[in-house]
Amino acid sequence: MAEENSRTPREETTLERADRNFGELLQELRIIQTGVQILFAFLLTLAFTARFSTLDTAQRTMYITTLLLAVLAAALFTTPAALHRTLFQRGAKPEIVMISSRLAGAGMSVLMLTLTGSVLLVVDVVLGRVEGVIAGSATLLVCGGLWVVLPQFVRRHAARFEARAVSEPPDGSG
Repeated sequence: MAEENSRTPREETTLERADRNFGELLQELRIIQTGVQILFAFLLTLAFTARFSTLDTAQRTMYITTLLLAVLAAALFTTPAALHRTLFQRGAKPEIVMISSRLAGAGMSVLMLTLTGSVLLVVDVVLGRVEGVIAGSATLLVCGGLWVVLPQFVRRHAARFEARAVSEPPDGSG
């Protein structure tokens, strides 16, 4: 049996699995992309407000850095579609899925920094630098906790649950 026809525990071929995984990834990216686009649009409009000219050098640096991070996040989140479109019907679906998943992970990291920078900038302008740093740090911690720590916790919990299920007899008398 060829590699692309071998079955997985879900009883799907390698190509069926790649199709399913890519569909799931694209659904995730659709949700994220909307938020990134809104954030990017918000950042673009800031430079054209009356108050923008009152920003100090540090705030302007925060703004430019955050704007560029938003561009990078948008690029990382849209690359899977461009990659798929470029390699469409070339037999590269498993590779597209693997690379796209890595791009999405990198995009999440950049988005975390973009959100942190946005909160830092807005709170800095509205309340002050110390408050901005506190709010930005809290944003980084919350995103890191929800996007990095929580999935690792769930993965460990699922592995323990699976190990217990495998070690118990099917009749439940274990």
